[in-house]
Amino acid sequence: MLTLVRRLLVGLALGGAVVTAGCASMEPAAPPAATTLEKIKATKTIALGYRDSSVPFSYAGPAKEPIGYSVDLCTRVVEDLRSELKLPELQPRWVPVSVETRVRALLDGTIDLECGSTTNTLSRQERVDFSLTTFITGASLLALAGSNVGDQLGAIRIAVIPGTTTEQMVKNAIASMGATAADAKLVAVSDHAEGLAAVVDRRAEVYATDRAILMGLVTSASNPAQFALLDRYLSYEPYALMLRRGDPEFRLAVNRTLARLYRSGQVLDIYRRWFGQWGNPSPLTLGMYAVEGLPE
Repeated sequence: MLTLVRRLLVGLALGGAVVTAGCASMEPAAPPAATTLEKIKATKTIALGYRDSSVPFSYAGPAKEPIGYSVDLCTRVVEDLRSELKLPELQPRWVPVSVETRVRALLDGTIDLECGSTTNTLSRQERVDFSLTTFITGASLLALAGSNVGDQLGAIRIAVIPGTTTEQMVKNAIASMGATAADAKLVAVSDHAEGLAAVVDRRAEVYATDRAILMGLVTSASNPAQFALLDRYLSYEPYALMLRRGDPEFRLAVNRTLARLYRSGQVLDIYRRWFGQWGNPSPLTLGMYAVEGLPE
C-alpha cells in the first residue's frame, strides 16, 4: 500500500512538471523593454517634449518652432548623441506637452526627454527621473504696475496653474497666515499666457509662478511697463530635464552633455542668449554651474 502511494505521488509530480513545462513553452517570456538609447538607435529619432509658453525656457517661437533656454540644452544633448552613437542622421521630434500631460507623455513613451521648466522634487522622483540641475529659481508674484497688493496673500485673488509646485507653495503661504487664509481666492489658469492675461483682465491681482518665467513673460509682453515683479519669493525651485526612471545609460548621456557645458563655460553663452537683458548670472546660478559641472 505504501509503495502504491509513493508511485502515485511520483507520477503526479512528474505530470505536474510536464504540464508546467508545456505551459512555459506555450508562453515564451516577453523580450526586455528597449532602453531609450536602443530606441533612439532603432528609430534614428529622439522625442523631445516642450512647452508652448514657458518663456524663456521652453516656448513656441514666431514660426511656432520650439525655442528657449531648456530647448537649447536639449539641442546640445542631441548633437552629442549624434557623435557618441555614431548616428549622424539622428533627428529630434518635438512634441508639445503641458503641466497636465508632461509626466504621462514621458511614462507612455510619447517623449524621451522633457525640455521645459519642471522642478525636481522628491515626490516627482517617485515616478520619473531628472538630469543634473539646469536652473535655480523660486516662485514669485507678478502684478500690474502701481497696484497696491501688499503682503496679505489671503485677501487677494491669485492666478496659478493647478498641479504645479507653485500652487502648493501658495497654499502653504496662505495657510501660514491663519485666519486670513479663508479669504483667499485661487484663480486656476491653464498656462503662463493665461496667467498673464488674468492679471491684465483683472480677474486676479497677481499671477504666481517661478520668477525666471515671470521675467520672461514681462520681457516678451507688448507693454512690459504695465507689470511689476513683487519682491517676494515663495519657494525654492531647482529645474532639471525630466526623463524616465530606470534608464541609467540615457541619464548619464544627458548629464555628460550638461556637465561639459558647465565645465567649459559654454553654458554662459546659452544663459546670455535668454537672460542677458537681466544682467550677469547670479552667484547662486554660477555656483550651481560649478557644482554640477562634474568631472569626466
